[in-house]
Amino acid sequence: MMKRILLAACLFLVAHVSVKAQSAKPVWITIKSANLKCWQCKEELNKYLIVENKANMESGIMQWKINLLQGEIKLQYLPDRTSPEAIRAALNNAGFDADDEKAEPDAYKALPAPCKRAADGGGPQKGKPCHVAPINY
Repeated sequence: MMKRILLAACLFLVAHVSVKAQSAKPVWITIKSANLKCWQCKEELNKYLIVENKANMESGIMQWKINLLQGEIKLQYLPDRTSPEAIRAALNNAGFDADDEKAEPDAYKALPAPCKRAADGGGPQKGKPCHVAPINY
């Protein structure tokens, strides 16, 4: 009886280790966005991604970094839980363009004025950089 328990425990341990070894490793993706240029846009997108990750703990997005000067977001994700297409769709649902995919119209309309595309009057204005949040004293 003891041998069976020991054998079952060993088999369980081997199975557990092999499943862990087969888990997908995190990968990075960089996505360009025409309307991700200002600190307000960064705050909006951060809020959206935080809420989405809390609501769906299995989303697969592990972390992200936003580069306003380049107009891009770099995300680390688990490829066995999500895909680049799903990540782009999430960004579109937040109101932001993602590579060649345009933002969802209703979400885009809800963004603050600086977060609109340059063609719609958003983004940095001449002589007024917006990639740094104003200092409040």
